[in-house]
Amino acid sequence: MVSDRLKKIILDELKLDSFEFHDETTANQVPGWDSFNHINVIMAVEKNYNIRFKGIEVLKVKNMGELQKLVDSKLQQN
Repeated sequence: MVSDRLKKIILDELKLDSFEFHDETTANQVPGWDSFNHINVIMAVEKNYNIRFKGIEVLKVKNMGELQKLVDSKLQQN
């Protein structure tokens, strides 16, 4: 399940008032989430959670559920 915190980070970064995120939601389904904003979203997530992703980790993420799992795994490592 995608956390409210992660949803808020993404909504703020994309300047959206609301969007219904689900585990299966992909970036191309979110308004304004293009290749340029993808970098901004990932950097905002890293900054907000004080974590760092490896490039290969980000490339493997296919949907919001996987992004949440990656964030959770990074938080457990700290």
